[in-house]
Amino acid sequence: MSRSDIILATLLVYGAAMLLLGLWAARRTRSTDDFYLAGRRLGPVLAALSASASSSSAWTLLGVSGAAYAWGFKAVWLFPATVGGFVVNWLWVAPRLRRLAQANGALTLTEVLIAGHSSVWARRIARSAALIILVSFMFYVSAQLQGAGLAFSTSLDISADTAVAIGAVTVLIYTLLGGFWAASATDALQGIFMAATAIFLPAFALHLAGGWGPVWASLTESAAGGVLLTGEESLLVGALFVLGTLGIGLGYPGQPHVVNRFMALKSDRALAQARVMALLWAVVVYGGMLLLGWAVRLLALGPVSDSERIMLDFALEFLPTAIGAVAVTAVLSAIVSTADSQLLVAGSAVSHDWGLPDVGGRSIAASRVIVGVLTLLALVLALGVPESIFSRVLFAWHAIGAAFGPPLLVMLLGRRTNSLATFLAINTGFAATVILHWLPDSPGDILERGLPFVLSLGLVLLGSRRTGPA
Repeated sequence: MSRSDIILATLLVYGAAMLLLGLWAARRTRSTDDFYLAGRRLGPVLAALSASASSSSAWTLLGVSGAAYAWGFKAVWLFPATVGGFVVNWLWVAPRLRRLAQANGALTLTEVLIAGHSSVWARRIARSAALIILVSFMFYVSAQLQGAGLAFSTSLDISADTAVAIGAVTVLIYTLLGGFWAASATDALQGIFMAATAIFLPAFALHLAGGWGPVWASLTESAAGGVLLTGEESLLVGALFVLGTLGIGLGYPGQPHVVNRFMALKSDRALAQARVMALLWAVVVYGGMLLLGWAVRLLALGPVSDSERIMLDFALEFLPTAIGAVAVTAVLSAIVSTADSQLLVAGSAVSHDWGLPDVGGRSIAASRVIVGVLTLLALVLALGVPESIFSRVLFAWHAIGAAFGPPLLVMLLGRRTNSLATFLAINTGFAATVILHWLPDSPGDILERGLPFVLSLGLVLLGSRRTGPA
């Protein structure tokens, strides 16, 4: 069999497994509660792996390894930014949000945020949130489809456009089948794929590079002191780069497709077990991708026009074909594990949070329609508006994080925010991210990654008062 045949066979087996999981999940999805939140019966393994995988998209495998390859050692700041976000989410946000969602009977993050507001303001906030989710996730999902196109076109003799379409159809089918159960079950399997890849590929790359010694020497030979850590001669510019990169972690608490796993956990014990697994997963995956990018800098890959290809190029050039096929599958896992969760949240944002009555399952049916429409829009964007995966994911990540993170964090501190402040904070965080995204980049993109979050947080705090213990 040729390389393309082996990779295609591996992907077909993987796709069949995903669809079977979708069918299994469909049998467990009998109500709105099941479709949106797995009936609040999610165990620790599914919760840990699915939350981790859904927060770690194609950006994690392709973008982080590509950044390490292109930036050198200064990419190390991506590690505390991402793992720090996991720590805050699992140690502080998760237990409080789970209790709050149970007390309010909330099925979505938006329902948590509008609890206690008047019906008029609740509707305004929910509909603003739905529009923000739709726009942001359209860009986010399109980045995942771009990643699918990159993976398929690099490894198979098909065009990137065809590959993008194939990825879109696969994600759409099993998300429609089983809702939250399907997304969680498939994300868990995909999380295992990603972790295994993040262990094996860096270890093999380090072996080929001669170990950590030569890799470290290559990182330091042309830099010293602060330049090594930031890539900048200026202390001020270097500090701004570090703060901007660490600002990636600000987006974690506001991601509805991630924090809904906390709301779905079945018990405090399950949460404690899931926390350990998720934090371990984050260390392995993000650390592994940085090591891979640094090690591959020493290997002769030939001209590299796009640093986001280096993981795939390395796997296909240096690994046996069958193992390289598994690596390509891991990339697809990273892609669909995020896309399916985001599509599901987008569907619930419009059909459930918008206020459609669940008569005869109409809310679920509307969710499925929205999932299909959003997939189509994301497909058009992926095919027609080329942009790097790294850039597009971080834009959507920060737009969502700046909109929803500050109101949620203040609420979990035991403070009550008035309706106008909540409405303004959500819309200001989003709008400021959009505006700053179109302006020239600052060092570490600190303005886009930090200022919208600070503005939103300031509005929430100004309009809040203490109501109870955190």
